[in-house]
Amino acid sequence: MKPTKQNARPTQARILRAVASSTAIETGQSIKVLEIKLKIGIRKFRHLTLAP
Repeated sequence: MKPTKQNARPTQARILRAVASSTAIETGQSIKVLEIKLKIGIRKFRHLTLAP
């Protein structure tokens, strides 16, 4: 295993994988399916935006 830097930032792929696996544990869905949905940007409440 390669040594890693202490201050290394996680990549987008690793963040997506972490979110997908966490959601899969909570919902019982497949990690792969959730990861694909996150990558292509399927959102349930697409019309809503975050408050400023």
